[in-house]
Order: sequence, then structure tokens, then C-alpha cells
Amino acid sequence: MKFVRYGADGAEKPGILDAQGGLRDLSGVVGDLAGDVLADLPRVDPETLPLVEGNPRLGVPVGGIGKLVAIGLNFSDHAAELNAEPPEMPIVFLKANSAINGPFDPVILPRSSKKADWEVELGIVIGKRTKYVTEAEAMDHVAGFTIVNDVSEREFQLEMGGQWTKGKSCDTFAPIGPWLVTPDEVGDVHNLAMSLEVNGTAMQTGNTSYMIFNVPQIISHLSQIMTLHPGDVIATGTPPGVGMGHKPQKFLKEGDIMEARIERLGAQRQEIQRDA
Repeated sequence: MKFVRYGADGAEKPGILDAQGGLRDLSGVVGDLAGDVLADLPRVDPETLPLVEGNPRLGVPVGGIGKLVAIGLNFSDHAAELNAEPPEMPIVFLKANSAINGPFDPVILPRSSKKADWEVELGIVIGKRTKYVTEAEAMDHVAGFTIVNDVSEREFQLEMGGQWTKGKSCDTFAPIGPWLVTPDEVGDVHNLAMSLEVNGTAMQTGNTSYMIFNVPQIISHLSQIMTLHPGDVIATGTPPGVGMGHKPQKFLKEGDIMEARIERLGAQRQEIQRDA
């Protein structure tokens, strides 16, 4: 099933897509797609729910995100384009929650940004408390999957000292959505085509089959370090084609249109703006 949250920023309602792609109001069934609801998402016939008229804004498809965890250099072909050795253990970092952004909301470049980059990524949405789980148990803790664009300011990340947080956590630098898709509808999560375009030109193409650490390995590894809670989101790494990897390098500028897609998970689109 494909779940969404729709409406004004901060006042989103839960929804679900019907077989024709129509948006149905789920607010009479659950208050939000957040917290304990994610452990047991409603199984309803969308045709029995009210049809939402018009074309409302779609927000982040999961509410109450406690933390946004990301995995670096997790695609073998992406590591190769950067001439980096594949990691022996997952590289883990956090993006600030203030970076979380709707899938069609503008991405705002900081005033001094010169090297903003794109990274289409498979996002895991945790459905229930996850602590010390094995790889065999890990998928039982997944509510669903979505798209995360791990937008990164490379000068902040690599040239300003310290850890990656500076380049990863700028406001709006984590568009999430448009859909939360349940595992049964996704099917083989380790064989999904991925792509990202800027101004209609293909920048990234890849497939989740190139992940170095797969979904169960990532969840199990993180659960040995920190408790994952319902609504936590994990961005699992990006395929080749990031701006930093192009020759010459390419970075985002005001007015650009960025579109990210993952097979079975939909597409998101943002206009690039600059902070006043």
C-alpha cells in the first residue's frame, strides 16, 4: 500500500492512494502516520474512503521523525567514482531534523553555498522499537520504504573542518517522500532502479543491488549502537553520478529543478532557491 500525508506544512493529514492513483482521506481511520501506528499500518480498501479533491500539497509521508540516520559510501559504484575504498563497516552519520523537507517543497541553498550536491537514496522507515536485532529479525521492524534526497553542501562537508554534519544538515536538505510504501508492495528492495535528474538531464542512475550493506545489515548494525524508534528514517546511500563525481564537477544553483526517482517508490521534485 502507498501511504501519504497531505495538506499545509505542519497540518498534514494521513492519506492513501487508490488503484488509480487517487488520493483518499485516511484521517477517519488513524490520526497520523506516526508513532505506534507505523507498527500496524491500516489495511483498508481505499475505495471505501473519501476521495480528496484537487491537488493538495504532499508532505513528508511519516510524521514525528525522531532521527534521520544516513549511511555513507554504501554503493560500490559510487565509492569507485570517488576513488574511495569500500568501507568494511557502515559509515554512519546524522542529518539534523531541521533539514527534513517535503518531497515537492523548494530546497533552499544557504547564502554562502557554492557546492550543493544531490544524492538520491532509498529510505527505510522504522515501524517499531528496534534494539539489538539480528539481520534475520530486521525486516520485521520496517514500516515501509520511501525516497530520501541526501542533499549535501560539499564545501561545508569537506573543506570547513570537523565532521560531515555541516554539509548534510542545512535547512531543507532532506526531502523525503512522496510515498511510504509497505514492504509487500515494494517486493525485492535490493533490486530497485534509482535515478536523479537536474533540469531534465540525467545525473544519477543506479540500482539498490549495488548496496554494500543491505537493509537487514544496516538495521541490525544500527540497533547495536542506538535504539531505533517508530518513525525514524534511515537513508541508505547513493549510486554514482553525484555532482562532486562529475568531471568537471557540477553543483546546484538557484532556479535548477531536481527530480529523484526510485522504482515502485514514486518521484519527488524540487526547485532550488537561495536563502534571502
